[in-house]
Amino acid sequence: MRRSRDRATTRTHYRATIRNPRPETMVSYLISTMDGDRVKRRDFSKLVGVAVAAWPLVARAQQTERKRIAVLLTLAAEDTRAQTFVAAFIERLQQLGWIDGRNVQIDTRWAAGDADRIRAYATELTALAPDIILATGAVSVEPLLKATRSIPVVFVIVPDPVGAGFVDSLAHPGGNATGFLMFEYAIGAKWLELLKEMAPRITRVGVIRDPANPAGTGQWGAIQSVAPSFGVELSPVNVRDAGEIERGVADFARRPNGGLIVTASAPAAAHRELIIALAARHKLPAAYYEYNFAAGGGLFSYGPDFADQYRAAAAYVDRILRGEKPADLPVQAPSKYALTVNLKTAKALGLAVPSALLARADEVIE
Repeated sequence: MRRSRDRATTRTHYRATIRNPRPETMVSYLISTMDGDRVKRRDFSKLVGVAVAAWPLVARAQQTERKRIAVLLTLAAEDTRAQTFVAAFIERLQQLGWIDGRNVQIDTRWAAGDADRIRAYATELTALAPDIILATGAVSVEPLLKATRSIPVVFVIVPDPVGAGFVDSLAHPGGNATGFLMFEYAIGAKWLELLKEMAPRITRVGVIRDPANPAGTGQWGAIQSVAPSFGVELSPVNVRDAGEIERGVADFARRPNGGLIVTASAPAAAHRELIIALAARHKLPAAYYEYNFAAGGGLFSYGPDFADQYRAAAAYVDRILRGEKPADLPVQAPSKYALTVNLKTAKALGLAVPSALLARADEVIE
């Protein structure tokens, strides 16, 4: 009776192996044949043939299970800020079960603020046919969506995806892209308000912006709309390359009572250290859109935590890799903005930061 049951079990494993030649079924069959039951030679030969033919297919199937994520960054590879962002993204992916080199392959390109390089990398990455692409900034998303309307794209630090035509609406993106807003343009008014509060004598403000980026125009418009109420005159300072930045800031600094507002753009991020150094050299109080400017010696920053956006982007990547569609995932806006004040820089500029402002600050660098 027992031998009959063993034979039945063996036949069951054999049929399963023939139908589904995976390593588990092959092992199960071999184990079942080793329990005192004799195996017919023709059956064993069939199994060997199946195994030999199936193993390359199994190995190839296991390889194709590894997902591919492409990452297009506007910053330079040696930028510590960018490294922090990428580390936050990868760490969150790992928490969600995606390990680079194991079940996912991550292909990263660093454009260092170069528009030509961004376009070239967008073409290169889409040609790799990844399962999904993470893109930083509008300047990355635009060429990617020109290159593909089928590969899912998750973006971060994009100020106006609807206006740029990347999505139909924030609630219902409707295409192959979704992600996270950099901030609302109205934040520009807050930069000017804080700058005047910190440096009341300012009557002129140079706005460092990228004229080729529609987001630069939007941020400029928000600042311009409130400038008369603060009694300041605005001057645009273009930021396309290092030479233009140096000339623009030097020209602006020739007249007294000036300050700067650095709006968000890929060139501003790429030339962060230069902009901070120029503001210090010309004794210009400056407002910045992102924490690392203040941490690097800028007077103050007010904006969202971009590392949080990369963590949130990892969660969207996870959901899309598991079957959800970008069109069904709403574009999300930052829920928190942080004020960081660098007191050391304030003292170097001869500014006495109001105690009420310091009390509101999320971080004070001394």
